[in-house]
Amino acid sequence: MYIVHLCASNAGSTSPMFQGHGVATLMLCHSNPPVVGARLRDGELFIPEVVISAQALKTGRDVLRPLIVKSGIELLGKIIIGTAKGDIHYLGKDLVAMMLEGAGFEVINLGVDVSTEKFIEVVKQEKPQILGMSALVTSTMFGMRAVIEALEKNGLRDKVKTMVGGAPVTQSFADEIGADGYTVDAISAVVEAKELLGRS
Repeated sequence: MYIVHLCASNAGSTSPMFQGHGVATLMLCHSNPPVVGARLRDGELFIPEVVISAQALKTGRDVLRPLIVKSGIELLGKIIIGTAKGDIHYLGKDLVAMMLEGAGFEVINLGVDVSTEKFIEVVKQEKPQILGMSALVTSTMFGMRAVIEALEKNGLRDKVKTMVGGAPVTQSFADEIGADGYTVDAISAVVEAKELLGRS
C-alpha cells in the first residue's frame, strides 16, 4: 500500500526518489493484486481493506496511464463489465472492476441494470477481449444467457470472451449458457481473465 501511495502521489514528479526510474519500474506498484488476494484468502485481510487496496491501485494507474501510453507498454487487455438487466447490485462488480484495473487491464464499467442491447452496443464500439457480467439475484441471471445469445446473433461471439459471476451463479450455469469463464470472487476474476487471454 505504501508503494502504491508513493506511485500515485509522485509518479512523474521531480523528486530524486523517482528520477531515473522508468514507467516499467513504477508499474511494480501494480503487482499487488495477487498478494492482496492471497491475504484475503488466508483471512489476513477483509473486504474493506481489499476495496481500499483496489482503489489505491486504480489511483496509481490513473496517474501512470499517460506514462504507460508514452512508453508503449501494453495493457493486458480491455474488459467491459456490467450487472445484468434488472439487477442493481454493484459492490461485488465494482470490486472486480477495480481489481482488474489494478492488475493491468483497461476496464469499461457499464454500471448496473445493463440491457442486452447496451452490452452489444458497447462490445461493437469498444471491441474488448472480455465481456464480464454479474448478477446477485437469481431472476436476473438469465439476462446473461440473453447477452451471449445476442453476441451470437450479431456475429460477435467468436470475437470476445465472456466471463460471469455473482452469488447465485455457478460453474454449471456458466457452462449451460456457454460462458467462457466463471469466477467466484474478485481475486479469481483476475486469474480467470488472464487465463482467458493466455496472460497467466
